[in-house]
Amino acid sequence: MDKISIMGVRIDNQSMDEVMSTVADRLSKGEKYIIYTPNTEIVMMCQNDEEFLNYMNKSSINIPDGIGLVYASKIKKHPLKGKVAGFDLSMKLLELADKKGLKLYAVGGKPGIAETAMKNVHEKYPGIKIAGYHHGYFKGAHLGQGGHEEEQKVVDEINMHEPDILFVGFGAKKQEQWIEFNKDKLNAKIIIGNGGTIDVLAGNVKRAPDIYVNLGLEWLYRLIKEPKRISRQAVLPVFMLKVIFGNKNIVKEIK
Repeated sequence: MDKISIMGVRIDNQSMDEVMSTVADRLSKGEKYIIYTPNTEIVMMCQNDEEFLNYMNKSSINIPDGIGLVYASKIKKHPLKGKVAGFDLSMKLLELADKKGLKLYAVGGKPGIAETAMKNVHEKYPGIKIAGYHHGYFKGAHLGQGGHEEEQKVVDEINMHEPDILFVGFGAKKQEQWIEFNKDKLNAKIIIGNGGTIDVLAGNVKRAPDIYVNLGLEWLYRLIKEPKRISRQAVLPVFMLKVIFGNKNIVKEIK
């Protein structure tokens, strides 16, 4: 079983090692590879947003970035190999870039965040060639203004440096929308929409401690730290109820 559909969102059934093996292969061949990181919340967002659903299903790979997706796959007898967290995959990409001397570019976050993130990356992974960085506060496809001159300048800058890896951190839907609009223009090999990873790398946001991660309770940690997330997290029990009581097509294998 190579891939399944969870409420219409394609989830590729690969382990972290398998994903990284594919990444290394695509890099060696110079082929473009787009990675999205759907979790339970994103799957639920897609239920009421067909445009977002279409974006999600146009990636090269969708990793299961959420223990809820793994539980759902097991409940409906189409088990995934396990959770592949977007943040963890991003760290694996940094390790690979450090080892191979690859070029990295980061776009997203508030002014100054991507710059700080890349400075921290350079200190921890001196083998990485920091190709550049840019904040996400420019007019472009992520704001419904695809093709704006401000966006074209960012794309031109990215292309000038020809990064091996491009981190795009605008948050769910915005980053996928931006990547989808610009993917054929971007001269970058591995492109990953990785949400708040740039903020974590900048030290602006703390990732959940390992005990929460290992128990699949990162959502609880974020909720404790940011109580205002309660409205977003409310979709989690709704998701599980849909899985438990929904028909077999809620989760199905994709042939």
